[in-house]
Amino acid sequence: MTDVQAASAAAGSLDELDAALVECRACPRLVAWREAVAAEPRAAFRGQTYWARPVPGFGDPHAPIMVVGLAPAAHGANRTGRMFTGDRSGDFLVAAMHRAGLANQPVSVSRDDGLVLTGIRMTAPVRCAPPANVPTPEERRTCAPWLGRELELVRPRVLVVLGGFGWQAVLTTLSEQGWAVPRPRPAFGHGAELTLTRDDASLVLVGCFHVSQQNTFTGRLTPAMLDAVLERAKELAVTARP
Repeated sequence: MTDVQAASAAAGSLDELDAALVECRACPRLVAWREAVAAEPRAAFRGQTYWARPVPGFGDPHAPIMVVGLAPAAHGANRTGRMFTGDRSGDFLVAAMHRAGLANQPVSVSRDDGLVLTGIRMTAPVRCAPPANVPTPEERRTCAPWLGRELELVRPRVLVVLGGFGWQAVLTTLSEQGWAVPRPRPAFGHGAELTLTRDDASLVLVGCFHVSQQNTFTGRLTPAMLDAVLERAKELAVTARP
């Protein structure tokens, strides 16, 4: 058993999980990158103290819906210490949550900006900012127990999965937890839905293009498209069996 597996398994609550997570230094490349970014901040953030540690999930601890991204952004969550906070991707996502009645405000600027999520939670399969936003397969596998334990503690009914990387990472984690993941694995697609079962419970995955600027600036993902995904997730959260 690895240190990450042991630390995540020992966490009996989300607070305990977060406390262990933020101390993680299991991936040398990611540790070096997150700290190098903090040492040379962008001009717009000069003078700010970067978080530069692994980033915990954020939101409702009993959320029926979880949004699963890829990894913290170098000058977003790696700077602010909160998922989807401090960059345009976070602005796009949280504004949609606000329109859906899942967030109390449409902006996500800093950890102390007063944002409250109700019925939804934001997380990622990799918790440190990776160079070029591309974690290695080994880094994803090393980090996976943090997401696995968070899923066990929150017990969501619907996962809104942003992008193909997150889709494959989530399916791997759920398969390891005993969910009946089909073979071959269903492909990611925007609006794709996959219902998994385990014992008497069900869990629905809904695919969504990532809220990255390359998708939102080009119109590949529009506010209306994201709104539709979140509304569908709300509908599914009512019918899925916990």
